[in-house]
Amino acid sequence: MTLLTKGDRLPDDFFKGSIARIKELQRDNGAIPWFDGGVIDPWNHTEAAMGLAVLGEMQAAERAYAYLMDTQLDDGSWWGELGSAVPMDEEEQCYTGGEEGAGKPVRDTNFAAYIATGAWHHFLLTGDKTFLTDIWPHVKKAMEFILDRQTEHGDIRWAADDPHTPEDDALITGCSSIYKSLECAIHIAREMKEPSRDWTIARQRLGEALRDKPHRFDRTWEPKTRYSMDWYYPVLAGVLTGDAAVKRLDWKWDTFVAEGKGCRCVIDEPWVTVAESAELVMALLVSGQRKKAEQLLSWQHQWRSDCGAYWMGFQFEDKVAWPQERPAWTAAAVILATDAVIGMTPASHLFAERTLAEAAE
Repeated sequence: MTLLTKGDRLPDDFFKGSIARIKELQRDNGAIPWFDGGVIDPWNHTEAAMGLAVLGEMQAAERAYAYLMDTQLDDGSWWGELGSAVPMDEEEQCYTGGEEGAGKPVRDTNFAAYIATGAWHHFLLTGDKTFLTDIWPHVKKAMEFILDRQTEHGDIRWAADDPHTPEDDALITGCSSIYKSLECAIHIAREMKEPSRDWTIARQRLGEALRDKPHRFDRTWEPKTRYSMDWYYPVLAGVLTGDAAVKRLDWKWDTFVAEGKGCRCVIDEPWVTVAESAELVMALLVSGQRKKAEQLLSWQHQWRSDCGAYWMGFQFEDKVAWPQERPAWTAAAVILATDAVIGMTPASHLFAERTLAEAAE
């Protein structure tokens, strides 16, 4: 296993296979689907764009951002497909369909918010004010869409009120990610010398809801407590910091982390997933637990395929890569976590710390 620490130089061609995988998936219009012929959602698309940019593939990354700007809806949202809804061929151990299998697309608030995180990350890498100026109107529209769906309690509805998404409810993971996107949107607004007070207040209210109002989440469906993301995402996003962040990660560490392997996706399956593990690496950094982050990251490199890209996950009872998919966002998550750990780019701190205090602090 390759153990990387702060200040280390990335070995030559370390992510050659991962970058090749993301680029081979990218379509002519700039879109980056999950897998070959697979679904597209703005969140995972943006994560893949950030992965490309970290390793200097700026042209491909900017094509990805151009795709977002070209496809944004008038209300500031995007249609996105739910990859979790695509049927799985258990015999072949891969997804059976692409966009047609994902059901009706949704206007997810977390999907829409993530353009701010991607845009700020790209600006930190490049210092390109022209890029930021071009994408700023799209960030602004996306934030308007998000905040139109913030309730009086501070939580944010998971999706627009369309006929096939009638649930008036909020998600812990989704709202935590939006909290991070608001942080980035505020940074962009300040760089553009534009007002950001409303976003600052909205972020504070969202943070208070996530910390103090658990009853506002999972009101109309089964609680998502079996998913590891609900456990670590409030730390990764900076909703919880300091001792509270450490206590949060200690709380279910033994439940979700398989020693020497990674982070389970769900409590009840012997399945570690590389993207969740990479995100937990970054959550550990935010909480100040660098040694644990470095170790957890080192475990992930055993889940590379022969081409150098990363399998989605590993089923450790059957001892097989499962499913037989190498998603673009899985590769990107490992790239972002590696940058956060070793600090190889000017954007490395973005996912290693909370970069903006709340207004009340």
